[in-house]
Amino acid sequence: MKPFFLATALCTVATLATADPNPLRNAYFGETHMHTAFSLDAYIGGTRLMPADSLAFAKGEAVTLPDGTVAQHKRPLDFAAVTDHAEYIGEMYSTMFEDAPGHDNEDLVALRGLTDIEERQNWFIKYVVSSNRSATPQHPPFFAGPATAKSAWQLIVEAAEQANDPGNFTALIGFEWSAAPNGANLHRNVLFRDDNVPASVPSYIDINKEENLWAWMKAQESEGRKLLAIPHNSNASKGRMFPDTDSFGNAMDLDYARTRQYYEPLIEMMQVKGNSEVHRKFWAADEFAGFENADSIQKNSGRIFRQRDFVRGGLIEGISYEFALGVNPFKYGFMGGTDNHNGLMSAVAEDSFDGAHGPEDGSVERRRTGSVAGWIDGQDLSIGSIGGVWATENTRAAIWDAMKRRETFATSGPRIKVRMFGGVGLSDPSDPIAMAEEGYLLGTPMGGNLPSLPSAPTFTVYAEKDPQGANLDRIQIIKGWVDIYGDVNEKIIDVVWSGARKIDPLTGKLSPVGNTVDLATAMFTNDIGGATLAGSWTDEDFDPQENAFYYPRVIEIPTPRWSTYDAVRAGLPLLEDVPATIQERAWGSPIWYAPES
Repeated sequence: MKPFFLATALCTVATLATADPNPLRNAYFGETHMHTAFSLDAYIGGTRLMPADSLAFAKGEAVTLPDGTVAQHKRPLDFAAVTDHAEYIGEMYSTMFEDAPGHDNEDLVALRGLTDIEERQNWFIKYVVSSNRSATPQHPPFFAGPATAKSAWQLIVEAAEQANDPGNFTALIGFEWSAAPNGANLHRNVLFRDDNVPASVPSYIDINKEENLWAWMKAQESEGRKLLAIPHNSNASKGRMFPDTDSFGNAMDLDYARTRQYYEPLIEMMQVKGNSEVHRKFWAADEFAGFENADSIQKNSGRIFRQRDFVRGGLIEGISYEFALGVNPFKYGFMGGTDNHNGLMSAVAEDSFDGAHGPEDGSVERRRTGSVAGWIDGQDLSIGSIGGVWATENTRAAIWDAMKRRETFATSGPRIKVRMFGGVGLSDPSDPIAMAEEGYLLGTPMGGNLPSLPSAPTFTVYAEKDPQGANLDRIQIIKGWVDIYGDVNEKIIDVVWSGARKIDPLTGKLSPVGNTVDLATAMFTNDIGGATLAGSWTDEDFDPQENAFYYPRVIEIPTPRWSTYDAVRAGLPLLEDVPATIQERAWGSPIWYAPES
């Protein structure tokens, strides 16, 4: 039976791949964090797009929204995954399908009739916040049993199967396990490599600790399945995303470190609820650390930012544990996602941001003066991020394998390509193909491990602007290391930049690229910056006895923030508490080095 509110034609069954695999690998862009009407919080906010609709939108097809407007992606994605909350998918199946058990429950009748924003917020607090952010989450009284959750999951799987088109578009099968004990965000998106998936999936109600989630994943592997997990929103984890103990309060040990590294190769760098790379409070020396810090997250659920809530802090903690244990529990490559709760995959253009949570942030007024209940002030929202992989072809296996080996990158929205290789004696890159040929032959790609080295490594970097976006300011390499005394250190190196600028010998800083943004019109020009940047850097301070990581960060020239576009279009003053311009960016997964044991 089709949903009563929307019927969208499904895409054709998968076709054969259209091109031979590229051994030097192609860059593919996609989304691995998206919610549809099967997520209770999305449905409460008015979302009625189903998984099939969300994937159709990702492929460039037009979809009709509940208000009758038609949405269509400006640029289709290469890959996507619907990751609805496993919590309450059975309840949502009962809500939306007339012949489902429990459909006539009075609470679900009330849910289908919600229109007032205050009523919707009260529902969210009552059935999501109060339960799912507790240490002992429970199903609501209108849960009609596990068979409804199984039916919902099968529809999610079928949507991905119908949308998958090897060689042209990859639809991965996945779900979100949404643990939030005492308000600490420990959510994970779980993605399968192929169509060998279980008949149902667990929620935080079923599995109460991340260690138990990994045990479930291990059991799936014993049945021949391949899957991985991607944590997100470390900035809201209250110190628990990169902990110093396990979930049971025991000291970090070798088994925990090995298990976590194996099942979680990636972490989401940024989403609509802020940037999780760094925060200006803890990285004052990083001139680009003030990007989309989302401070108002701290107004909810007792969240107070800590340095270890951020990805760079986690990377530092990881090599510290590797120094002590011999294994890095936080060995994360980077992925991007939006966490949009409207079904619109990777709607990440600053000039057309229309919110991500229905009426909570779906108007200029709400984004300027309102908030997303239990989460963040509207003005602190970002547009989310987008993920990238370097893969041999656009198929499920190739995309997933790239994620598993961490040969990935994330951007704050634009389709910036970034690549880095590390090794001894690598040449200064002449072009991206020659760089890749040499890098794979003689070096280590992003996400990999440098071997034992006889001398200092050289890192070659390349970045290419979004063809429809802004020029590039610079490429940086961020190095973190643990010295022989166990102390942690980090530094930021400007490797290559646009224009004739020079490093100031007194400050060690590169002068700003400039700013062409006209705040009165929310327009900018590409008169500054470069379309591509390529260069190399040799770590002359390299010590073969020190654990280290290196990752590239690409910075764009300044462009208008979404809030500036909102203000100009509405004839309103610019917001005072958020920047009027931003410098979008991309992050490449780290390359690690560890001395021989």
